[in-house]
Amino acid sequence: MNPADEILDIVDEHDRVVGQLPRGEVYDRGLRHRCVFIQARDAAGRLFVHQRTATKLVFPSLYDPFVGGVVGAGESYDEAALREAEEELGVTGLPRPTYLFKFLYDDGAGKTWWSAVYEVRCDLPVKPQVEEVQWHDFLTDEEVERRLGEWEWVPDGLAAYERLAEFRAGNARNAGNAGN
Repeated sequence: MNPADEILDIVDEHDRVVGQLPRGEVYDRGLRHRCVFIQARDAAGRLFVHQRTATKLVFPSLYDPFVGGVVGAGESYDEAALREAEEELGVTGLPRPTYLFKFLYDDGAGKTWWSAVYEVRCDLPVKPQVEEVQWHDFLTDEEVERRLGEWEWVPDGLAAYERLAEFRAGNARNAGNAGN
């Protein structure tokens, strides 16, 4: 199936479903929908990073620190997270990704979606879809940080990456204050 024909749920500012339309029309009209972002790490703790193919409908050829994608009509965030992670990593039998938080991404120029952020450990050998990924590697956190200023990254992935860093820092502060 052509990705532009996939049916998506259209959601409001409270993430309630208000309709359904094909992905191509959703993108063309800048309608709010749902996406998942999954941070995948290998057994050594390195982060899966990839470059999107030039044929992607949104953010072609840019680098991404997450695997993920749109949530299909009637699909839950959790279902989409597992499906997208397995599809993009090219694996089966991945553990269910762990939900962390959700935020509304809005670039102010017609790209807006509710974004659920997950994490998963992938100990399996990856074989990403050639239709989705033109380059990939597992990088250390230091390597990723160094590349943030060098490579052109997907803006929604950068927003999720920054929010995830804040989320983890807040949890570390809260854990440190738990004994006080």
